[in-house]
Amino acid sequence: MRVALFATCVNDALFPATAVATVRLLERLGVTVDFPAGQTCCGQPQYNTGYRRACEPLVRRTARAFAGYDHVVTPSGSCVAMVRDNYPRIGARAATEGRGGELTDAATALAPRVIELTEFLVDVLGVEDVGAHFPYTVTYHPSCHGLRMLGLGERPLRLLRAVKGLELVELPGAEECCGFGGTFAVKNAAVSAAMAEDKLANALGTGAQVLCGADNSCLLHLGGTLRRRGDALRPLHLAEILASTEEHPWRPS
Repeated sequence: MRVALFATCVNDALFPATAVATVRLLERLGVTVDFPAGQTCCGQPQYNTGYRRACEPLVRRTARAFAGYDHVVTPSGSCVAMVRDNYPRIGARAATEGRGGELTDAATALAPRVIELTEFLVDVLGVEDVGAHFPYTVTYHPSCHGLRMLGLGERPLRLLRAVKGLELVELPGAEECCGFGGTFAVKNAAVSAAMAEDKLANALGTGAQVLCGADNSCLLHLGGTLRRRGDALRPLHLAEILASTEEHPWRPS
């Protein structure tokens, strides 16, 4: 089984510890992980802002970078949704507009092989207890892409419940959007900030020490609000919790 890590541009630029944690976790479970150097942005910011044709070179580049791999694993549900749901649409639109069918072929070949981390752990590897140790109280925020487009469902929660020492507390209003939404947070800043405040009021009310998510874009948004408020609640990606062990523990900075 050939497995590649799709780190994503957000993690590469702002949260490299999440990509490192993903590799450490998978290698602990016996998976050899490659990192194709040709990978770059999947094109989601351009697509969501309406520059759909500008995504086409990125579709081609991403498909080339991950050619030949059985699974392309990424700790980002939004990027998985972009590739699986929107790449085929971009290819079909290009073919309809007379720019050839090769983009459709590239998108179709790549889309089913891109998989979110919790899907890979639970559905492909068939594991829930990954040998993690995380002695903190945690509440989990499901991102919109993972919740609605990928249908991750209970996978992240099942993985968290199996972590030694972790106390999982339910997040009220968990299915409500945090307000990030990519460029939505830029174009509708006041609404976005109000949604973040609502989400964090619920999270803080749980008494949790850690706010866990499977998309660092959401955690970036919520974490910025937490820092401005001076709250002690720490945002942390699920991969970093699952990679934490008694030998290599996560420590709050």
